[in-house]
Amino acid sequence: YAAVSMRKIAAEVGVQAGALYNYTPDKQNLLFSLLKGHMDDLLKAWAAEGAAGDPMARLAAFTRFHIRFNVERPDAIFISYMELRNLEPENFVVIERLRRAYEDELEQILRDGVAAGDFEVPDLKIATLAVIAMLTGVNTWYRPGGRLSLDEVQGIYWDMVRRAVQRLLLIPVQPREKRVVDVEGLPVLGGLHAVEEGQEPVVERIEQRRV
Repeated sequence: YAAVSMRKIAAEVGVQAGALYNYTPDKQNLLFSLLKGHMDDLLKAWAAEGAAGDPMARLAAFTRFHIRFNVERPDAIFISYMELRNLEPENFVVIERLRRAYEDELEQILRDGVAAGDFEVPDLKIATLAVIAMLTGVNTWYRPGGRLSLDEVQGIYWDMVRRAVQRLLLIPVQPREKRVVDVEGLPVLGGLHAVEEGQEPVVERIEQRRV
């Protein structure tokens, strides 16, 4: 931002510098327009998704939407994150308000999931920012035509997001009724099996003594 003049911008788009001022008064206004336009498009597109259903279904829809929307707009995403710091204070407040509105959409999904007993999230705000950061990170490495299709990437990231927030059920194991084996093949007794709700019991973590 600091290294680019209005004259350079005009030359890049193929117009005289004077003509560029007919569209934007200065560089700051141009940057603000780009960032606000991006956030307006993002909020409008998410609203158009009409995600419905239980919190798990809405979280899946959000995950796939965020990745797809960002991958289709790499330049806008880069500018939105890298040039945010160059906004003047009054413009920054506007963009930050729009960003928070989008974050609130995800936070509400997580809140509903916690209330329904489907999610286990220690801090809703931190979880919201962590999920968005993880999903946005796809833009740093994904390239069309690579090893994984966009649909496959969405599926992998959805599985990671789900596992990060899904509530685990703890099923007591009776020592005399159950006998399991740890990773070294030595038998262990007692303790709890942590399994994902709605699935068949699977040994996820065992912290027990060997016998």
